Amino acid sequence: MRAAVYYETGSPDVLKYEEVADPECFPGAVVIQVEAISIEGGDTLNRLGGEMPAVPHIVGYQCAGTIIEVGEGVTDRHVGQRVVANSFYGSHAERFVALSLLTWPIPESADIVACACVPVAFGTASDCLFEFGKLQAGESVLIQAGAGGVGTAAIQLAKRAGATVLATASSPERLERLRELGMDHGIDYTHDGWVDEVKVKSGGWGVNVVVDSVGGKILDGSIACLAPRGRAISVGSAGRDPQLLDISNLAPGNRSLTGVFFGAEIGTDRAQKLVGDLVADVAAGRLKVVVDRTFPLSDAAAAHAYIESRQAVGRVVLIP
Repeated sequence: MRAAVYYETGSPDVLKYEEVADPECFPGAVVIQVEAISIEGGDTLNRLGGEMPAVPHIVGYQCAGTIIEVGEGVTDRHVGQRVVANSFYGSHAERFVALSLLTWPIPESADIVACACVPVAFGTASDCLFEFGKLQAGESVLIQAGAGGVGTAAIQLAKRAGATVLATASSPERLERLRELGMDHGIDYTHDGWVDEVKVKSGGWGVNVVVDSVGGKILDGSIACLAPRGRAISVGSAGRDPQLLDISNLAPGNRSLTGVFFGAEIGTDRAQKLVGDLVADVAAGRLKVVVDRTFPLSDAAAAHAYIESRQAVGRVVLIP
């Protein structure tokens, strides 16, 4: 099969398009003929400096396609079934092997490109808002990096739950594209004074929940945006601005800070059902996956570079 591989971590140009061995099926697993690859934030970070279990390494942990082989003991999946799948690495390829436990059926009428983008982004957004953020109807929420995959999912889920939705992005143009998803107020966080703007637009008290996937000094600002008893959720942390966090602003308003990693629970019954429901919502049009651009798998380096240019709104997808 053909795959996007690299022999050392680094900038997007370390990615090469080469012939490699097909993945082997194993008990409890399925092999998928890949039709769409959602490039996740962790993929670019891993390519930049993550672990390499093998050389050459195939990065990527989420894709969708059709099952072409089932391993011993697999009874809940079958050859010819369309699924979206998740694993530790290997998605940037024509074939992908994953535990059947970490696959979710895609309805025949559904857009496979859209469904390829659902599990991690929408599952993460849901957990940040509801499982850990405890967001309730009538509350307000700030979605940092609203134009990202988690951000576009979180805006829709929060609005559907009856919350007032504020979101940040790095330009007015990117913010404008978020209004159709349910954003009530947009803030350009590249400008000084964005924290004060959030407070003004949330009625002066701040927001009840913040979902922050940026980290660094932005996370400091997120905590400052919280109303009394507000909940800040740190997820993913883009890693562009690593620094120590001053938590002294938490106690005076009885605020809290929680770190979330959806991957730690993705195999649980709760998360399995959650992702299945989210895939069904996307398939039925109740939720929208925003795909900014697709690239051929052979242009994986260009796709990664485009993501890191911070121009995209939503997901960037590779097509083998």
